[in-house]
Amino acid sequence: MQPIELVVFDMAGTTVTDHHEVERCFAQAAAETGLIASADRILAMQGLSKRYVFNTLWKEQLGEMHHDVPRHVDVSYAAFQGILENHYRVNGATPTEGCLETFAYLRERGIAIALTTGFYRVVTDIILEKLGWLDGLDNRHIGTPSSMIQLSIASDEVERGRPYPLMIERAIQWLDISSPRAVVNIGDTPSDLLSGRASGVALNLGVTNGTHSQEQLEAYPHDLLIGSLRELPALLDSRRITVNA
Repeated sequence: MQPIELVVFDMAGTTVTDHHEVERCFAQAAAETGLIASADRILAMQGLSKRYVFNTLWKEQLGEMHHDVPRHVDVSYAAFQGILENHYRVNGATPTEGCLETFAYLRERGIAIALTTGFYRVVTDIILEKLGWLDGLDNRHIGTPSSMIQLSIASDEVERGRPYPLMIERAIQWLDISSPRAVVNIGDTPSDLLSGRASGVALNLGVTNGTHSQEQLEAYPHDLLIGSLRELPALLDSRRITVNA
């Protein structure tokens, strides 16, 4: 079986602890700008580009072709940006359970680490800086074998974010990975799993200690659901997946 060369991780809820602050920031921005959005609806769209989510919800509220949709999207998205950036600047961020140990396991084996996210670049960099994961990344956010991660991709850097596979495809291209069959994708939202399936990765994993439970992820395409990133090294060791030992 083809060796694994790359693991693509989502950020919020997968590698970055999420206490539903993103949903709260989104709900606050929606309330402040007149958008009606239930907690369940916001949760269901976690992992998607936030501008896309505002656009979808405003079209649902006003009508698909309503001429005021773009203006409302701009206002809501700007409010969300300010609320979210301030949250992470003030409160910082922490890695999820088993994240750092899993990163160390992968680096020891020469397996590249790419982080993808539904966030835009500004807030992505705020989070990465708080975690110390910006160190060693160049102006394209590509790292070295010794940096904590080897690539960061934000949703505003591709034409279409999740559930499309473009962020995973960019990671494969920019890190010179031989094939999608040499890649593992892991995330905590339906859109993470949909993008992994669309990209044709070797192993498409859901993690259930983030924003979505096992029951919420079961209906979406996946090869396996795991409880936390702490389980990933043993999984790679035990399954018939070759790693670069």
